[in-house]
Amino acid sequence: MDFRDTGLEFDQNRIEELDQLRSEGYSLYPPVFERKERITEIREKFSAVGHERSEERVVTAGRLYTVRNHGKTIFADLGDEGARIQLYIRKNDIGEAHFDFFTRFIERGDIIGIGGYPFRTKLGELTIWVDDIVLLTKSLNSLPEKFHGLTNVEKRYRQRYLDLIMNIEVRETFRIRSLLISEIRSYLTGREFLEFETPILQPVYGGANARPFTTYHHCLCQNLFMRIAPELYLKRLVIGGFEKVFEIARNFRNEDIDTRHNPEFSMVEIYEAYRDYNDMMALTEGIISHLVHTICANYRIEFGGEPLDFTPPWRKMSMEDAVKELAGLDTRAYSLEDLKKIARDKRIEGYEAATSWRELLVLFFEEMVEGQLIQPTFIYDFPIENSPLAKKHRSKEGFTERFELFICGMEIANGFSELNDALDQLARFQKQDDMRKAGDLEAQMLDYDFINALGYGMPPTGGVGLGIDRLVMLVTNQSSIKEVILFPQMRSEGDATLKSSGNNEAGIP
Repeated sequence: MDFRDTGLEFDQNRIEELDQLRSEGYSLYPPVFERKERITEIREKFSAVGHERSEERVVTAGRLYTVRNHGKTIFADLGDEGARIQLYIRKNDIGEAHFDFFTRFIERGDIIGIGGYPFRTKLGELTIWVDDIVLLTKSLNSLPEKFHGLTNVEKRYRQRYLDLIMNIEVRETFRIRSLLISEIRSYLTGREFLEFETPILQPVYGGANARPFTTYHHCLCQNLFMRIAPELYLKRLVIGGFEKVFEIARNFRNEDIDTRHNPEFSMVEIYEAYRDYNDMMALTEGIISHLVHTICANYRIEFGGEPLDFTPPWRKMSMEDAVKELAGLDTRAYSLEDLKKIARDKRIEGYEAATSWRELLVLFFEEMVEGQLIQPTFIYDFPIENSPLAKKHRSKEGFTERFELFICGMEIANGFSELNDALDQLARFQKQDDMRKAGDLEAQMLDYDFINALGYGMPPTGGVGLGIDRLVMLVTNQSSIKEVILFPQMRSEGDATLKSSGNNEAGIP
């Protein structure tokens, strides 16, 4: 087969070597190899070994990263998931036939199994003195040049498998991601929360203000939407009698791509009956401080050159106080028209459509305050206009019991005292639906079934959603979300621009 113009990167010389091996009757791609030790285990067990070969034999396997041929001896580096180790291969030990086989057919990138005896070289390098080699998988692609590795950022994201092969620190980032998700699950289940799975394909999207992805189900003859949040389904579970629920969810939003946003992302949403937004702030602080201390062994870490302190308790400010203190603007002291003039002078987008001073408060906060919130800070009491799922504030007219957590200018969590008044929720959904029909692509749909569920009664409930990808960014000190998502969304190779997704076959009603 001619592999040109296919995108495949097969090395023709390696294809020919594979054909040669088959012609010589070699058993290719064996189904199993009895690996007795991982390389990390070998390094720990033989950390004190001296220059004499150990009498204990080891059997391990991995990928060859370097091969240095010195005539009758070969030094090579073997790596597995956790570590690398040097190999010492001598013709006199493995025999001329095996040595010749290695020099002819085994190359960087191949996966091999080896047996041998650990020792330490004169330079102090822990090494395995090899007495047996088995080729397990022939690599048909050549690895990047050994001294510089894989550094092309776009190729790293497009070919994450190669990025993981070449960059052990990238594997460590995703090991930490896996640990972080496990710790979230353990933290919540240890407090008697139950984990559930709710639909990803939904007939009505909701739970956040965001533009959805849409598809068409041919059997049902209807549009379906990729979920933008699991919120409304998890609340149905609370209505049904489950009092402490959570979901580690994949969500999908048809929005911009940048260093903090990916169309497909992960979050954990949590709901607890008979609690409010104060309880959810305490829970959020507990989860995140636990994660940081568990993963980093310290409450103090660094992100993007900024020292961060996650030691509880964290700072809390109302949105009004934050704008007053950090932007120097007392929004209650001005008329709506004066606030619009201030917004115009500061070149804040969207101010013209504001119909209340509270809507302008949000714009001032987003443009003038968010970027100043470096240390973990809860901002609470949001205007009702942009909080359609949060309960009205018990004492502040026109506000809701909602909070967001900011760290290094990033929103990390969003929580409420959940709205459980069915008639109030219906009125707010109707307003959102009017906005959507008027062209607001991020406004929510009117979910009559959810309103009907609320009609059966939901107890006072607190809820919060935490962004997992951004949490991983913080604890691994990564400035781009693409560094913590294994396979981030990328434009098609060759496309000069990101194309609009507005032309959708199924359409959005």
